Amino acid sequence: MRSWVSRAAWVAASLFIVVGAVFAIAWFKTEADLGRVYAVADPPLPMTNAPGALARGEHLYTVTGCVECHGEGGRGKVFIDAGPVAFVVAPNLTPAAVRERYDADALGAAIRHGVDPQGRPLRVMPSTDFMNLSDEDTAALVAYLQALPSSDNQPGITEIRPLGRVMAMFGKLHLVPAADIDHTPRKRSAPPAGPTADYGAYLAQVCTGCHGMAWTGQRVPGTPPELPPAPNLTAHATGLQGWTEADFLRVFREGKRPDGSDVHPFMPWRSYGRMSDVEMQAIWKHLSALPPAKGLPRRTAG
Repeated sequence: MRSWVSRAAWVAASLFIVVGAVFAIAWFKTEADLGRVYAVADPPLPMTNAPGALARGEHLYTVTGCVECHGEGGRGKVFIDAGPVAFVVAPNLTPAAVRERYDADALGAAIRHGVDPQGRPLRVMPSTDFMNLSDEDTAALVAYLQALPSSDNQPGITEIRPLGRVMAMFGKLHLVPAADIDHTPRKRSAPPAGPTADYGAYLAQVCTGCHGMAWTGQRVPGTPPELPPAPNLTAHATGLQGWTEADFLRVFREGKRPDGSDVHPFMPWRSYGRMSDVEMQAIWKHLSALPPAKGLPRRTAG
């Protein structure tokens, strides 16, 4: 009996040491990743306060999903409270909260490069979705943010907790999107607006954070196990094969799949549904032209 108890105690102590070592390694690894500095030297944004630019910025703030994280009016909010994984806060973006640290170009770098004014990576900011946003669209979005009514809302501070750091170490939580971005200085432009596949590919960048860079679906990094994966968006049998343009638009206008079932509420269809018909048609032209590729089944979220 005593021998069994001793062995059990030895096993428990060994497991404790191993688990502690994993958490310690994860902590130091993620701290090193978060402490890295990225050099960003894009050309200055072509800023303007023209009414058309502000309207364009407001449109982009909604249809690219910024409002889903940062809330109406950019006042910030708690986006995810996932217990031991993370407490993710989308900060207040109104002038009173950011103007002392972020000028227009620093805001542009935060959006497209995922870094703060010192070049340090922003946590969980999905900048890979925006890294190719055109200079004009980025300037319009920044102008809109700078014109927002100021708010003193303080939603809190993002915390990556122990389990989240372990997940990040194993690639299951996209903690530092800045690490996946080409920070080479360059000008960025958009294709002419219209119901074309080229313009659709430009707009559909915002889908890649959930559906993957090849639009073949994936389990969204960092999401809880009960959340179904984002599905395949290519014309494969596991994706959009058999869909029509009307089916696709219905998802965003009504939140319904072709069979009448509801899309998962994690999919921000109400925000994306404020795209114009031309923008939706363009995205459909792009996705429906993708080569069929096997991916996650379309019965899942989105």
